[in-house]
Amino acid sequence: MQKFLIGILILVVAVVVAGLAMPTTYAVEKEITIDATPAQVHAYVGDLQKWETWAPWQEADPTMQANLGDKTTGIGASQTWTGKDGDGELTFTKCDEASGIAYDMAFIIEGTRAPATCAMTYSETDGKTTVVWTMEGDAGDFMPPVVGGLMTPLMKSSIGGMFDQGLTKLKEKVEATE
Repeated sequence: MQKFLIGILILVVAVVVAGLAMPTTYAVEKEITIDATPAQVHAYVGDLQKWETWAPWQEADPTMQANLGDKTTGIGASQTWTGKDGDGELTFTKCDEASGIAYDMAFIIEGTRAPATCAMTYSETDGKTTVVWTMEGDAGDFMPPVVGGLMTPLMKSSIGGMFDQGLTKLKEKVEATE
């Protein structure tokens, strides 16, 4: 029994050390090329009213209810949402039909804010637009460093998968409306 308890103690110490050694910051970046101009892409990305047609969040949490702000396009456009997986908010800080959008976002889970900085940038080559979707944040801002370090790889994987799904749907929507 004593060897078992020592083994458990060693395992706990190893997990704590690993969590403290891992970075709490994360950065996710996904991209897709769409057969359309930046202006055609921006018609879907730059207007929060159209996000429900391509954004992946509703499929991940069918209980999610989005509420649009007074502005749905341009700098200051915003939305909030509630759902079983938590609440959140986002506000556009940049909105340009030639180069893309940037926005500040926060997930709100049990009253704790998890802020992130996000962007969707466009670059045009030969009549096609490459869209790059990014998110950066620090899990240490909203969870203890031990947990934040251990959660960062999971967050990158989960968010990256959702970004891939959203970009694929965005491509389908934009290319279908050309």
